[in-house]
Amino acid sequence: MPPPPPLRGVWLVLGGRGAGKTRTGAEWVKGMALGQEPYAPAATERIALVGETQGQVRDVMIEGVSGLLAIHTRWERPSWYPSRRRLEWPNGAIAQVFSAEDPEGLRGPQFGAAWSDELAKWPNLQETWDMLQFGLRLGDRPRQIVTTTPRPVPLIKRLLADPEVAVSRAATSANRFNLAADFIRSVTLSYGGTRLGRQELDGELVEESADALWTRAMIEECREREAPALARIVVAVDPPASSSARADSCGLVVAGLDGDGLGHVLEDGTVAGARPHEWAAKAVALYRRFEADALVVEVNQGGEMATAVIREVDAGVPVSAVRATRGKYLRAEPVAALYAQGRVRHAGAFPALEDEMCDFGPGGLSSGRSPDRLDALVWALTHLMLGPKGRPRVRGI
Repeated sequence: MPPPPPLRGVWLVLGGRGAGKTRTGAEWVKGMALGQEPYAPAATERIALVGETQGQVRDVMIEGVSGLLAIHTRWERPSWYPSRRRLEWPNGAIAQVFSAEDPEGLRGPQFGAAWSDELAKWPNLQETWDMLQFGLRLGDRPRQIVTTTPRPVPLIKRLLADPEVAVSRAATSANRFNLAADFIRSVTLSYGGTRLGRQELDGELVEESADALWTRAMIEECREREAPALARIVVAVDPPASSSARADSCGLVVAGLDGDGLGHVLEDGTVAGARPHEWAAKAVALYRRFEADALVVEVNQGGEMATAVIREVDAGVPVSAVRATRGKYLRAEPVAALYAQGRVRHAGAFPALEDEMCDFGPGGLSSGRSPDRLDALVWALTHLMLGPKGRPRVRGI
């Protein structure tokens, strides 16, 4: 982890499993208690240690392999009094243990610093956090560190949106030299790119919109390691409206249909900031690599320019031009229904595409940007699996 920000009120450290969050929190508390730079200009006399349970504070934050007792040298190590739930340093600094199971336990004591670990997992989250804030009233500027694997809970989102909160992030892979190589290989193979992997390994805050057509759970249920033999494969192209380098991305999604009529998403090859000949070349390359049957190209934006530029790259590639007659949400609804029916699989993980899927509602994306990846996905699966009016094609065709 990077060194702490200079004298900020809250330092929010988001990280994956084994990324070094506990060591970071423990080093920060040590620096505060001993008055060591760059943590503090003088010793902090009273510190709160708050975790999900008292056992979690004891086993991880204090007695753990990266906990407070492990990181001190023998002559500066604090004394640990489990029955009194406190650490006492030789210089007189004291750290007290509190549990999110008992928010009222924080009523009364006062502190100059606090370490909150795995905040996103706390029971009584808001109540415990509020009680802690009322107790941070010692010194010129009380400070606190929060170390947690992120979850999309309201408090975490508020902290991330607060410009006064300093934020650091670290993935599990950043600490790979201190972790078992087999562990890194195993979890990356099993969870890399999935919702759980992005949260627990990459330390990302993975969200979904309440009114989105897709949910994270829906997508995880359709995950597969690799696709079976496919009867048809297409590369869908959603071209940007402008040829400018600042234009929207060009959506490029590869999908196929197996003999049982199930759709399989094979790759998200979307490119950003590309000129027409660049995204056309990428589309043709995907067509060749996957031995696809056709490029499915939306021609609403720019008329026939999209098909023309593809033919300039490779005149022999078959192009199926499609034109939107309904809005994006109405076009996406039948495709989302295919997912709900269990008729689509994702051959791997496509984080950027899946983020758009789980954010796309009646008002579009929350960012206001064009859902280019999602549009390409919709065109691909519509071409493979839906008739001209949204009726399913006959299986096997």
